[in-house]
Amino acid sequence: MNIQELIEKLEEEIEEVEKGTLTPLTNIRNIDWWSSMHALVIIALVDIEYNVQVSGKDLKEIQTIQDLYDLIVKKS
Repeated sequence: MNIQELIEKLEEEIEEVEKGTLTPLTNIRNIDWWSSMHALVIIALVDIEYNVQVSGKDLKEIQTIQDLYDLIVKKS
């Protein structure tokens, strides 16, 4: 896995995201459409695709997609 692969998967799973708009520095907290439902989508995506358990608490502690990637790598 690399960060670009994660970004592509996020763009596929989250309907509100236009493909090619996310970057490693995208702050998920500052995105207009962000909601708790998207947090659940991310938790499920990470579990299914990477077999890594990410909690709601984990997501509260991250800001960017890079942070999410780093968390997945750390927990792998």
